[in-house]
Amino acid sequence: MTTNPPEDTEVTEEAVEEAAADDVAALAERVAGLVESEDWTAAFGNAKVRVDRSHWVEAVLAARDGAGLDFFSFLSAVDWSNEVAVGEPLEETIEERYEVLVRLSSGRNNDSVTLSTDLPKDDARLPTISGVYGGANWHEREAAEMFGIHFEGHPNPGKLYLVDEFEGFPLRKSYPLVSREIKPWPGMVDVEDMPSTENVEGEASSGQPSADGGDAEGGAE
Repeated sequence: MTTNPPEDTEVTEEAVEEAAADDVAALAERVAGLVESEDWTAAFGNAKVRVDRSHWVEAVLAARDGAGLDFFSFLSAVDWSNEVAVGEPLEETIEERYEVLVRLSSGRNNDSVTLSTDLPKDDARLPTISGVYGGANWHEREAAEMFGIHFEGHPNPGKLYLVDEFEGFPLRKSYPLVSREIKPWPGMVDVEDMPSTENVEGEASSGQPSADGGDAEGGAE
């Protein structure tokens, strides 16, 4: 039974934000219990639960069936790397890995949870969840194409964007952004040099007549 606050109770913005944060934390803890994980966070309005990749499919099923998260929002990945291409080196090193994230929501309320799992960089593979959420099909194909993650059991792992001959995985931190300098870009065209202006400038400074018979500063009188 819900008890309404007295009419003279002032509802502040801080109180509303605190109540919302409590709801997110409660949701994260509840889903963590369903997927048998003790690694969960609730920050910035986002409930996140980390699971082991060996229980990836089971965790997604538990979140769908146990927590009512029947709507698939997106699946993507993050390349956690100590490599810094621009700027100062990192003050503290991190565990290098690929993190796969899936965002699940409820069609009946505002509940939303992010499930994540870590993959070793030398063994970037994960069972497909396209059989649980049909919408994950293309998202997994994109993650495979851009990060090089292999989704085991995927029914159609073909590329979505790039040609079959494309080399590398563009969203990996190790992918060379200077590839156009290393290898000629297929769409590059030859451009002729601009005509030299040295002769024209020389005639103007020397006062020599131009080709039409006039002087360099004015026409023929």
